[in-house]
Amino acid sequence: MTNLVQELFRLYAPLIVGVLTGLLLGWHLPPRFPDRLGKFLFWVGAPISIVVFLRGADLSEPVLLAPLIAWIALCTGLAIAWFWLKVLVPPKQWSNPMQGSFILASMLGNTGYLGYPVTLALVGAKYFAWALLYDLLGTMFGSYGIGVMIASRFSSSKIYQTQMPWQLWLEPLKKPVIWSFIFGLGFKRVSLPLPIDNLLHDLAWGILFLALTLIGMRLSQLSSFSYVKQAAIGVAIKMLIVPLAIGVTLSMLGINGLPRLVLVLQGAMPPAFATLVIAEAYDLDKELTVTALGIGSAGLLITLPIWLWLFAPT
Repeated sequence: MTNLVQELFRLYAPLIVGVLTGLLLGWHLPPRFPDRLGKFLFWVGAPISIVVFLRGADLSEPVLLAPLIAWIALCTGLAIAWFWLKVLVPPKQWSNPMQGSFILASMLGNTGYLGYPVTLALVGAKYFAWALLYDLLGTMFGSYGIGVMIASRFSSSKIYQTQMPWQLWLEPLKKPVIWSFIFGLGFKRVSLPLPIDNLLHDLAWGILFLALTLIGMRLSQLSSFSYVKQAAIGVAIKMLIVPLAIGVTLSMLGINGLPRLVLVLQGAMPPAFATLVIAEAYDLDKELTVTALGIGSAGLLITLPIWLWLFAPT
C-alpha cells in the first residue's frame, strides 16, 4: 500500500501542477495562445519527446501486441456504446449528433498528451514503446479512420460525407509523430555523451509538462456542461469497462507485469480532446462531448488507483 501511495503521489504532483497551471494561464492569456501552444507541441514538442524517450524503450517483439490491444479496446468501446444506444436507450430519445458524440467518447482516449506522461511516471521509459505504439497505431488511426467514419454517419451536416474512406485512413500519415517515430528508431542506435543525453531527457520531460499545461488550458475553455448522465455513461464505458476488459484478457493470455499495466493505463485514459475536434468538424453534439471531457479528466484521479491496485506487479 505504501508503494502505491508513493507512485500515485509521484504522478499526481506533476499532473495536478501542470493542469492547474494550464487552467490559470488559460483564464488570463489570449484565447489563441492554447492553439499556438498546441501547434508547437504537435509539430515540434511531441516529435522531440518521442525521439528522446524511444532511446530508452524496449522494442522487443511483444511490443507489437500494443496496437492490437488498442484496436480491441476501440472496438470494445464502440460495441458497448452501440449496444447501449440500440438496446437500452428508448428509440429516438437521443438525436443522431448525440449518439455520435457518445460513441466517440466511449472509444477514443487521450493516449498521447496524457497517456505518455502517466505511463512514463508510473512505469518508466523502458516500456514507453508500448504506450507509443498503442497511441500511434491504435488511437491515432482509430480517431482519423473509424472515428471520422462514425462522425460522418451521425453528423447533422453532409458536407464531409463526400470523402472516400481511403482518404480518411491516410490522414494519420500526415502527422509528424509518425515520422518522428520512424526517425527515433534510427536515432536510438546513435551514441551520445551522457550530458547531452541527460539534457535531451530534461527537454523531453519539459515538453510533457507543457502538454499537461495545454490540457489545463483546454479545460479552462470548456464553458458548457450538459447531458451529465449521458456523458457519465460514455466515460464509464471508456474508463472502467474497457480497461477492465483489457486487463482481464491480458491476464488470461498470460501477459502480466509492467506491459499489462501500460496497456491497461492507456485503455483507461479519459476521452481525447480529438473527440471535440471531430465533433466540431462534423456537427455532432458538442455539449455532450465537452461534458464527457470534463468528467473524464476529473475522474482520472479516482480511477488510476484502481488500475494500479488491480494490475500493478507486486
